[in-house]
Amino acid sequence: MNGQHYIGGAWIDGLDYQPDINPSDTREVVGQFPIGGVDEVDAAVAAALSASHAWARSNIQHRHDILRRVADGIAAQADRIANVLAREEGKPLAEALAEVNRASQIFSFFAGECLRLTGEKLPSVRDGVEVEVTREPVGVVGVIAPWNFPIAIPAWKIAPALAYGNAVVFKPADLAPATSLLLARIIDGAGLPPGVFNLVFGKGRVVGNAIVSHPGVDAISFTGSVNVGRGIAADCVAGPSMKKFQLEMGGKNPLVVLDDADLDLAVSVALNGAYLSTGQRCTAPERFIVTDGVHDRFVARLVDGLRAMKVGHALAPDTVIGPVVSEAQLESNLGFVQRGREEGAKLVFGGEPVTGETPGFYMTPALFTDADNAMELARDEIFGPVACVIRARDYDHALALANDTPFGLTAGICTSSLKHAAHFRRNSRAGMVMVNLPTAGVDYHVPFGGRGSSSYGAREQGRYAAEFFTSVKTAYLYAG
Repeated sequence: MNGQHYIGGAWIDGLDYQPDINPSDTREVVGQFPIGGVDEVDAAVAAALSASHAWARSNIQHRHDILRRVADGIAAQADRIANVLAREEGKPLAEALAEVNRASQIFSFFAGECLRLTGEKLPSVRDGVEVEVTREPVGVVGVIAPWNFPIAIPAWKIAPALAYGNAVVFKPADLAPATSLLLARIIDGAGLPPGVFNLVFGKGRVVGNAIVSHPGVDAISFTGSVNVGRGIAADCVAGPSMKKFQLEMGGKNPLVVLDDADLDLAVSVALNGAYLSTGQRCTAPERFIVTDGVHDRFVARLVDGLRAMKVGHALAPDTVIGPVVSEAQLESNLGFVQRGREEGAKLVFGGEPVTGETPGFYMTPALFTDADNAMELARDEIFGPVACVIRARDYDHALALANDTPFGLTAGICTSSLKHAAHFRRNSRAGMVMVNLPTAGVDYHVPFGGRGSSSYGAREQGRYAAEFFTSVKTAYLYAG
């Protein structure tokens, strides 16, 4: 598969290319993809600016029909896209297919939102004056997406941007470009006017920075690391155009397990949340906060569950945990494991590189006990199949430990107590709270986002997406 930029409705070759390597089998090159630069970004923004006015005023049925065709196109090609996604990102095939189907659902939802645009007509405090409040498109939106969900996250940014009448310049992650190319081809075939959607491949420090700093871009929607997000925020605020920005960044999510929890359910919730997708989810619970009465039994059952999780090639039918996405990510994960041991935490399972049937970036899922919130292991996001158990005296202690983090994306609790469940929902300092459910795994029609170092700006997904992708206008009319 050879990639091309998509600018102004045309497919553009690159001057230089880089390989897209399969982390399950590093001998396979999934495709070659162009390395874009400032010139490609300038061309993409110019195309978006040229198309944005007409698209912003386009018929809502026309917009609905295009997004509906994108949703149907994704669904029709789901098996092919999932195969490519699994091969370039390392996600097991079943998870890859679920992600592709989620992207289709997102486009379907926002196709409907095209027809549900609302405003307000209000009485004025002045006689003879009418007040109308409406939402208008922001303009040109720069979308910068990560590699861990290479079609779902772009979908939940691109679909609302288009639905609300914005033009888009999209930079996918360079570790998973092929899935984005397939999405762009479907968008191209759906009848979108040239220039409304543009795709530029390349490095974040070049293409991403050029999109963020470009005076023709009105807003930035970014998902990625905290450090990069902070840099984007500073550039958007300090730049001459004062861009609107939306940041989804890291997490160090807690899962509280109380003495009264259904232990089988708690272990299932922990395994699903922390270790599926190879732990490469910002919503994964990397801290299990477990009260004394159930601590030892929870750990023992969790270890049994980890032993049963097969590590292997993303396309193998029995694989539960695929490879991590790259050699650099594998080295980072193993570094956390080593430093965790040096800090005094006890490694009770895994944390070792694995030699598979094919050369790839494999490791066994890791579990630590005897951790505390002062350790790097429990403080910094790892973004891999590594979690730690922190012992708590009781519910109040567990809640305090859960909230003791600069992050605040999601938090979970396993308990049979309605009292504790209700109190945790109210007092957890996280943007999303799960009761007896994995912290990873969300619905597409409700808001997504967190607090603290996890998120900044308006929520993503659902009807709340309008808060970012539109601008509110208040109009006054004196009727005489």
